[in-house]
This record gives sequence, structure tokens and C-alpha cells, in this order.
Amino acid sequence: MDAEKLNQALYDKMAAEQERFKHGLLGMTAEEALNHAYEYAMREDILMSLEVQDLPAPQAAALLESPCPLADIYKDFRDMETGHMDNIRECIEDRAESLMEAQRETAPIIPIYPHTGEYAREHGELDAFLASLETNVACRDAIETAIGEGFDGMSLHADTKGVLAVFGAERVSHVLAATLQGIRNDPRVSSGNQAWAATVPMFDTVSRHRDYLITSHPGVLSIFVTQTRKEMDAMQKQTEKKPSIKAQLAAKPVPGDQPAAKPKDREVR
Repeated sequence: MDAEKLNQALYDKMAAEQERFKHGLLGMTAEEALNHAYEYAMREDILMSLEVQDLPAPQAAALLESPCPLADIYKDFRDMETGHMDNIRECIEDRAESLMEAQRETAPIIPIYPHTGEYAREHGELDAFLASLETNVACRDAIETAIGEGFDGMSLHADTKGVLAVFGAERVSHVLAATLQGIRNDPRVSSGNQAWAATVPMFDTVSRHRDYLITSHPGVLSIFVTQTRKEMDAMQKQTEKKPSIKAQLAAKPVPGDQPAAKPKDREVR
């Protein structure tokens, strides 16, 4: 028997075996059948693979000798160590990241309140002040989490882009600078980052800043600040490269404003 006929015979035998397995499941209670749901699905995949896979004649013949080739193949597959669970975990994380990214894009960024708490109280703007303060605290927590998750004891690989996406460059700069201004004499913070922090304006009292000062190790925090500043510079350059909507509209020709096309010379016959 040639390879094509052997493969067809093998497929028919395994399809019949699967049909008997399915019939057995249908005779079980729903709860019992669920215990075999994974096995049924994998056996279906094995059949699907065999449908498009042409085995050499000796291999097909050897499998035909087995009284239950489908069950044998499934048992071997079940005992294999695959990256199946790793793939599932990766899919879960990817989906979560996609949803988080969508939420970041739609969530409004609360602006920094540019006055003291006393000013807010006197001018009836206490709600805006408290909302800004609460967001500062949340930003601090996010930075500390990013540092804690990104530091391996030797180097820092923090998700600066994620923190900036959620809280915006102005808020992140404010919280970082407030912290560095509070430890301006700490030698573990680079002089460049200290100089940068001094340029960021503070709108409230020093005692109020203590509500959201970052408590991470100053040396690791300085690395985070450096990485964040680089990310903000890259974002700024990207924004500058992208033309504004007004510029895009100005670059487009207005219908009717184009000069008339020159008539083509008539062909001389």
C-alpha cells in the first residue's frame, strides 16, 4: 500500500476512534464529561494535524498497527513538557497591557493645582487642590512600585513609560523634583538631577510636599529620574516632529486654489 492510502487509512481509523470517544462522553453526566474536555479538544487537534500532514509510509503503517493510535499519540502529547501554560500567561499579560493602554488613553489627566492649599481654601477651589494632592500621592506610589519591580539589586529597568502615560510628564516631574529638592544635599543623587529638580516650580509649602515624597533608595531613585528625563526628552522630540493639525491643514491645497493645468500641445498630424 502506498503512503497516500496508508495515511488515509490511518486518518479513518483515528477518526472512528475519536467518534467512539465522543459517543462515550455523550453518555456521561455534564460534570463527568467536563473532566475530559481538554482531552477531547487535544484529540481533535491531533486529527486536524493528521488531516494535512503526510506521514512517510513506514510511519503510517506502524501507527496503523496500534489498536488505538489516537489515544497513544494523545498520551505522548500529554506527557510532553510544552510552553502551553507560558503561552497562556503571556496572552493574559498582553491582554491586560492592551486594556491598560486603552484606559490610559481615555482617562483624563488631572492638572496640577498651581497654588497653595490656603489659596485654594480662600478661593473656593479646595476640591481641585485635594484632587491634585491625591493624584500626587498616587503618582508617588506608582513610581515606588515601578522602582521596586524594576530594580534587581544591580540595575534598574523600570516602566518609566507606563508611569508617564498614566500621570503625564508634568505630574511625574513635579513629584520627582519635590522629592529631590527635599534631599538636595544627598550625594547619592547626581548633580545633574539635583540641578534639574531645582528648575521645577513648586506651588505649595514644603510640609505639604512631604505627603507625596518618594521613599525609595536615593541612589536608585536618581537612576529612575535619569531614565524618566530621557523618556520625556524622547517624547518631546516625537511631539516636535509630528506636525500639528493646523500645520497639516495648511499644507493641504484648498480645492479650487490650484493653478489650472497647462493645456497639452496638440499633436501635429
